[in-house]
Amino acid sequence: MTISQDLLDILCCPKCKGDLVLTASGDGLTCAACRLLYPIRDGIPVMLIEEALPIKPDDPK
Repeated sequence: MTISQDLLDILCCPKCKGDLVLTASGDGLTCAACRLLYPIRDGIPVMLIEEALPIKPDDPK
């Protein structure tokens, strides 16, 4: 299940309110400013800061 472009257009990072980008694999949304990955589970983005995963500097996501 993919996320609609309309939903992607309105979502923002809950921590910094910055832009989010869908990962190449479609399994999460990344915030470049916060270096966080918000996972997508069963087609629903989990937009909780405490559920976000840190992105390592060498991680291509």
